Amino acid sequence: MRARIYQPAKTAMQSGTAKAKGWVLEFAPDTARAVDPLMGWTSSDDTQAQVRLRFDTREAAEAYAQERGITCDVTDPKPRKPIIRLRGYGENFATDRKSVWTH
Repeated sequence: MRARIYQPAKTAMQSGTAKAKGWVLEFAPDTARAVDPLMGWTSSDDTQAQVRLRFDTREAAEAYAQERGITCDVTDPKPRKPIIRLRGYGENFATDRKSVWTH
């Protein structure tokens, strides 16, 4: 059984990184997906591909895989530059603005 351990990226619907802090262990599919000839749906007999386990730390995910004899590939996350603007959105409503704010 093969799996991969990674830290998920934030979704496009999030402005923060609240749900992207943990680590995920996801199993690789053992068999290829097949197309149903009648309906055209894509299906698979592999139920392990539906399993996604979440861990607080990378070490916990690696320990889980090692205890159960699962070979895994660990993907390190890319460093993210924080998006911080001086004053930001609150600048629009500040009382000490230097210029007039109009539409």
